[in-house]
Amino acid sequence: MTGQTPSDPRSIMIIGLRGIPDVQGGIEAHVAALAPRLARRGWDIEVLARRAHLRPGSPRRWNGVRVTPLWAPRSRYLEALIHTALGVLLAARRRPDIVHIHAIGPALLAPLARLLGLRVVITHHGFDYERQKWGFFARVALRLGERVGMTCADARIAIARAIADSVADRIGTPVTFIPNGVEIHPPQQGITHLRAFGLAPGRYVLSVARIVEEKRQLDLIAAFRELNDPTLKLAIVGSAEHGGAYRDAVAAAAAATPGVVLTGFQAGEALAQLYAHAALFVLPSSHEGMPIALLEALGYGLPVLASDIPANRAIGLSPADHVPVGNIGAWASAMEAKLAPRAEAARAGERARAAEIEAAFGWDRIADQTAAVYAAVVAGSRIVVEAGPRDRPETGDAGLRDAIKPVAERATG
Repeated sequence: MTGQTPSDPRSIMIIGLRGIPDVQGGIEAHVAALAPRLARRGWDIEVLARRAHLRPGSPRRWNGVRVTPLWAPRSRYLEALIHTALGVLLAARRRPDIVHIHAIGPALLAPLARLLGLRVVITHHGFDYERQKWGFFARVALRLGERVGMTCADARIAIARAIADSVADRIGTPVTFIPNGVEIHPPQQGITHLRAFGLAPGRYVLSVARIVEEKRQLDLIAAFRELNDPTLKLAIVGSAEHGGAYRDAVAAAAAATPGVVLTGFQAGEALAQLYAHAALFVLPSSHEGMPIALLEALGYGLPVLASDIPANRAIGLSPADHVPVGNIGAWASAMEAKLAPRAEAARAGERARAAEIEAAFGWDRIADQTAAVYAAVVAGSRIVVEAGPRDRPETGDAGLRDAIKPVAERATG
């Protein structure tokens, strides 16, 4: 399946996210990387953003993409749903060629979009009902959103093979597997932002994630405390959108642990410097869809440690790069081993791995695959997914490259 530039501009309205650019979140990073590439391929892209999440003076046109702010309530439970409903109603008036909904919560509005005569593509970013922050009724709503969204959509995309296989098995609908992406970054020389945070190049461990329960920053702080190295710091990059007890617990643990630096949400040059000069990247989470932050760290050529969960294992790292979720002692020991002086051969291997990761997860390839889905939907074609053998190993770089080969497409009239 190859992405084709449309012969005339085709309009895509993207909804379900907080916004772009420089807005915290994995879906937001996904769209910020993908939307400009789709625009350069000739698609007319409009992203509907939640007004409260955009910085004052944020551009209304960014890298060829229109960014339209819409009101949404600042509510953990209603923000995404109401904003998506307003977006669908706006789409019904503007009549884009495709409405692209991201995430299974917003996918609850897919039946309304179809009822209004809109073509719908949905990207499934993960089993959000497994996140610790949601209560019973929210989990029921998310499961319902997954089912009706996957059933009603004209085309479905999943960012991980496990998600695609699960939806096909449970709901019986074919899903196109198109992973999250990564870019390889040139060497970063600046350290001005590091100085502002009190960090020194090569002397800090980096974590980049929202401050929510499933990202397990408390585990990371506890493991860092066990290292007991006064020359080392732990930089935790991210914020909590709606506050709460977990954010307060992380702030208290950080204040009580020497060397822990809470930077808040960072983007642009500041985030680039934090990635580029870290000694080690860590992701101790208990739940992921497909971890963009981990891919970014690999793109910078960093040594990494990630929790031993299916979404992280699917990246194709070695067993030494994984640590059991919640095992504080194991995390402390693994960090100590990764932070030991490394030979030049080890550093060269990390740089080579960065190039292999880009070959497998390059955003340009992902944009081509997404554009092919759009083209099939606009043409009224049916996409048939060839998922491949279920028993194929998903560890190791060769298995990884096989696992993300483009899916097949068959057009029917």
